[in-house]
Amino acid sequence: MSTQETYETRPEDKISTIRKIIYGFGAFVNNLLGAAIGTMTIVLNLGLGMNPALVGLLGALPRLVDAFTDPLMGYISDNTRSKWGRRRPYIFWGAIVAGITFALLWQLPRGQSEEFYFWFFLIGSIIFYLAYTIFATPWVALGYELTPDYHERTNIMAVQNFMGQFAWLFAPWFLLFMQNESLFSDMIEGASWLAVIIGLFTIIVGILPAIFLTERSTPIANSKSVVDPAAAIVKPRSLASSAADFFKGFLITLKFKPFLSLCGATFLVFNGFMMVSAFQSYVIIYYVFGGDQALGAEYVGWAGTVSFVSTSCAIFIVTKLSSWLGKRNAFFITIAISIFGYALKWICFTPDNPMLVIIPPMFFSFGLGGLFTLMGSMVADVCDLDELETGERREGMFGSIYWWVVKLGLAAAMAAGGFLLHATGFDVALSGAQAADTLFYMRLADVLVPVLCSVLAIWMVATYPITEKMAHETRKKLEERRGNMAADNSTLDETSEGATPA
Repeated sequence: MSTQETYETRPEDKISTIRKIIYGFGAFVNNLLGAAIGTMTIVLNLGLGMNPALVGLLGALPRLVDAFTDPLMGYISDNTRSKWGRRRPYIFWGAIVAGITFALLWQLPRGQSEEFYFWFFLIGSIIFYLAYTIFATPWVALGYELTPDYHERTNIMAVQNFMGQFAWLFAPWFLLFMQNESLFSDMIEGASWLAVIIGLFTIIVGILPAIFLTERSTPIANSKSVVDPAAAIVKPRSLASSAADFFKGFLITLKFKPFLSLCGATFLVFNGFMMVSAFQSYVIIYYVFGGDQALGAEYVGWAGTVSFVSTSCAIFIVTKLSSWLGKRNAFFITIAISIFGYALKWICFTPDNPMLVIIPPMFFSFGLGGLFTLMGSMVADVCDLDELETGERREGMFGSIYWWVVKLGLAAAMAAGGFLLHATGFDVALSGAQAADTLFYMRLADVLVPVLCSVLAIWMVATYPITEKMAHETRKKLEERRGNMAADNSTLDETSEGATPA
C-alpha cells in the first residue's frame, strides 16, 4: 500500500518502450567504457609489471581534466542551437571519436620503460576522456528532459540502468579473455584486441540515441538565450560574457543543496562499489585461490555474472519501491541490502569453499542497481526545482557535474585501490606466496571501505527534500510560469509585426 500521495502520468508524458531502449543503448556504451578502462588497467600491473600505485594514479589523474571539461561540455550543450537539437550532434560524433581513441589507447608498444608506459597511457587517457565527455554529457542531459513526469523519469532510468548493467555482465570476463592463451600470445595482445572490439561497439551502438531520439522543445525558461528566431542560429557573444555565464551557472549548481546531497551519495556508493571491483579480483585470485590467476579470473567472471543478474532484479524492485515509498526511502532500502552483502564477503570469500564467492554479489549489487535507477530520476527533479528558483534550465550542467562525480568516484576507487594494495604489502612477483598480513589487510579493505561509504551515503540523502507531492507542485508552477511567458512573447511578436521600420 502506498504511503505517499500519488499523481497519474499524463499520456503525453509517457515514453514508449522502444525509445527507452534506444536511450538505454547509450547507457550500455557509457558503462562499458567506464567498466572497461577500470577492469583492463590490471594489464598495466600484471602484464607490464608497473607499480600498482602508479596504475592507481593513471586512473585518477585524467579525472582532473574532467573537472573542467565535463561542466564546460554541459554548458556548451545547454546553449547549442542547431537543426538537430542541443544534444544529438555531440552524442553522434562523441561516440565515434571515443570508440577510436579507446581502441588506440590499448595498442601498447612492447619493451619500454615504466616511465614510458606511464606517460603513454596518461596522455592517451586524457585524449580518450575528452572524447568520452563529448558523448556522455549530452546523452545524460537528454535523459533528464525526455519527460517531466515524476514516475516516468524513474521508469526511463530503470530501463537505461538495466541495459547499462550488461556492461557489468561482460566486464568481469575481460581478464579471462585477455589471458586466453589459445587466442593471444600474452595479456598485452589480448588487451589490444579487446580494445578494438569495444571501440567498434562504441561507435555502432553509441550513435543510435542521436539518430533515433528527438528532443523535447527547450523550455521558455531559457528565453534569454542567444538564439536568433529569424535566422535560427546562435548569435556571436563575447568570450568574457560566455565565460561569466558559465562560471555563474557552475557556482549556482554547486550551491544547490539537494543536488549536492545526490552527488555526495553517488560518489560514496559508486566509489565503494568500484573498490570492490578493484580489490575483489586480487582477493579472489590471491586469497581464495592461492595465486592461481586462471582459476581466479574464471570465478571473478562468475561473480560478475551473478552481480549482473542481482542488479537487474534490483532495478525492477527499486522501481516498484519508489512508486510505493518514494525515491529517498527506496534508496535507503537498497543501500541497506548492499551493506549486508559487503559484510558477507568476510565469511564467503574463503579458500575452504570457493563457490561461496557468488553469494555476496547477490546482495551488494542492490546498491548500484538502486543508485543509478533513482539518482538520475532525482537529478531530473532537481532540474525542475532549480528552474523554479533561478529561471534557468541547466540539464547539461547538472548532468555534467553529476557524472563527473561518478567518474571521480571511479578515479578515487582506482587510485585508492592502487595505493591500498601497495600499502598491504602486495607484490605481484610473489604470486601465491603473499604474506598472511597482506592477505588479511586486503580482505579488510575489501569489506570496510564499501560498508563505510554506504553508511555515509545514507546519511547524506537523509535530508533530500523532494517528494512526489513537491515535484508535482513544482511542475505545476513551472507550467503556469511558462504559459505566462509564452503569452507575453506572443504579444510582443504581434506588436512587432505591425510596427513600421524607422
